[in-house]
Amino acid sequence: MQLFFQNIKAKKGDQILMHPTEARHLIKVLRKKSGDELKLTNGSGELYTCKIINDHPKSCQLEVLEVNLFPKERAYYLHLLIAPTKTNDRFEFFLEKATEIGIDEITPILCEHSERKKIKTERYQKILLSAMKQSLQYHIPKLNELQPFTEAIEKLNGGCRYLAHCEDDQKSYLFASLDNKRESVIHILIGPEGDFSTTEIALAKQNNFKSVSLGKTRLRTETAGIFAVQQVATKFEQ
Repeated sequence: MQLFFQNIKAKKGDQILMHPTEARHLIKVLRKKSGDELKLTNGSGELYTCKIINDHPKSCQLEVLEVNLFPKERAYYLHLLIAPTKTNDRFEFFLEKATEIGIDEITPILCEHSERKKIKTERYQKILLSAMKQSLQYHIPKLNELQPFTEAIEKLNGGCRYLAHCEDDQKSYLFASLDNKRESVIHILIGPEGDFSTTEIALAKQNNFKSVSLGKTRLRTETAGIFAVQQVATKFEQ
């Protein structure tokens, strides 16, 4: 199934003017014509079955034939607070794979050892959209703006909190620490290439973050992020 995206709220019988980027791909690349049907989501759990009624690539118009609602299937809400990598491609890889596996919210954080201090929010949003469509999901993760470490953790409300860092500490593995019978909101901190500073680690602990290990080897930031998302998904599938 080919899945398209449109930020809309519609009902059966409504007519929609398709977004130019999606329309161009539909008509020019996939060679779809008037009368053909397609699936379209708004990224908020709604799936629309539509029919093309105007196949012009610059003014492609659709008619909504059916609307289906898909609540999130995961029994948890996963929020990763992660430092963007120096190499942009690596962070985009993380965004893509985390979306495919299953994540609800991503907060890029600015840490003491961060090498990337600016992000391309619009570009990252496109990565998330593409990954959502490719993996045939109907919910797009929430992407927050880049935030200072202290601000990001101090404004969190509730949830179980985990801090992945490389300092010597009394740490259990993330997988063992997760409780799929009780936890519903999970916040995980992933640091930059130079790891969190001792000050940041102490502050996170003061804000009820529990130190955890992601394994015996030292992982790149994007690898750690993907690994953490997969650990949570695997734990909750048990």
